[in-house]
Amino acid sequence: MSIKSRTKIQDALTSDEFEKEITVKGWVRTRRGNKKIAFIALNDGSTINNIQIIADVPAFPEELLRQITTGACISVTGLLTSSPGGGQNVEIQAQTIELYGAADPASYPLQKKGHSLEFLREIAHLRPRTNTFGAIFRIRHAMAYAIHKYFNDNGFFYLHTPIITGSDAEGAGEMFRVTTLDMNNPPKTQDGKINYKEDFFGKETNLTVSGQLEGELGALALSEIYTFGPTFRAENSNTPRHLAEFWMIEPEMAFYDIEDNMDLAEDFLKYLTVYALEHCHEDLNFLNNMYDKELISRLNSVINTDFMRISYTEAVEILSSSGADFEFPTHWGSDLQSEHERYLVEAHFKKPVIITGYPKKIKAFYMKQNDDGNTVRAMDVLFPKIGEIIGGSQREDDINKLEARIKELDIPMEDLGWYLDTRKFGNAPHSGFGLGFERMMLFITGMSNIRDVMPFPRTPKNAAF
Repeated sequence: MSIKSRTKIQDALTSDEFEKEITVKGWVRTRRGNKKIAFIALNDGSTINNIQIIADVPAFPEELLRQITTGACISVTGLLTSSPGGGQNVEIQAQTIELYGAADPASYPLQKKGHSLEFLREIAHLRPRTNTFGAIFRIRHAMAYAIHKYFNDNGFFYLHTPIITGSDAEGAGEMFRVTTLDMNNPPKTQDGKINYKEDFFGKETNLTVSGQLEGELGALALSEIYTFGPTFRAENSNTPRHLAEFWMIEPEMAFYDIEDNMDLAEDFLKYLTVYALEHCHEDLNFLNNMYDKELISRLNSVINTDFMRISYTEAVEILSSSGADFEFPTHWGSDLQSEHERYLVEAHFKKPVIITGYPKKIKAFYMKQNDDGNTVRAMDVLFPKIGEIIGGSQREDDINKLEARIKELDIPMEDLGWYLDTRKFGNAPHSGFGLGFERMMLFITGMSNIRDVMPFPRTPKNAAF
């Protein structure tokens, strides 16, 4: 499809209709040449590759050419021709050039020289114009499409779960409050607390940390659903692995046990990896060459091996006897840290690992308890360079155990009456998991900081752009 006869540069570069007049539009990456001829590298974001524009200098106004510098936006109409130069098959012999917007070379921050990723985070409004972030955001689109395609093709239904919620699915309490009350003079109860009954929703509400609980409701009617939306966590973590706003993919499936859940997670992750390799090869090759020489081989290693499945107890035994110098010691009952997860994947098994049977006390209330009374049917999928990439479980369908666990954790029972109803009316075994989209993007792109796979990252003390 073309808009007003515009040809995307991606299509122009693969065309063999030489001597045809076309119009391309985009941003100037570089301009070089002499008094007779100008070579303009143009990019419109459709591909990582630029198309070369050949302009006969005397044929164009001097003032126009003077403004065609790095960062300027132009429209070029000309003949598509075979290129005699190396590095490209085609080029455009310019007939007309229209300047949409100039970019003052003295103040435009993206010049031909390389820029650090740290600097580019400070200009997140412009960094999509770089090769690196153009590649990352094209891959992000491809992965989002692949997620919807996978679930659609496997008979799942896309369920939109609420972003504003009155429940804390994770029980961590690190949530962003949503309110319309005047915080300078909020209404108070008789005991001096804020009276949320006078708030917009008549109760205390927050931005969601997960769509899982509502997703379970959908699965217990439609059998297989998935959510894919923004989630929020007010965790004061300024690390390369954490964001305050991120995207989650959360399938929930009726009639799945923990084994079915693991099978789905492994198949899903392999599908996404294959899709990236097949549909994003130019962008992946660029990232492989620029940032991570092992990226493509690592992606291939995931799709060509069966994931290792072990119990939490086995994992602790391996870690305790490893002789490795961990910052955090391991013992049965402690949560596994990123360094432990990566040791299991990268040093011990050298493949993705799925750990099951975690201690009940370190997992959420909704996970199905095993008969031993100490562990739950949780599962974490661990990936190279990432650590945990998926967390999930078989959900507790015994209402007595579920209510006892809610009481044990001091979660207000009245807030979960609707959730407990699904265990009263037509109860069924069911399972699900959550994949952090940005964690998956870190794996697919080989980037080391999660701020670099989100267009406009939200982190503590940072809500710019």
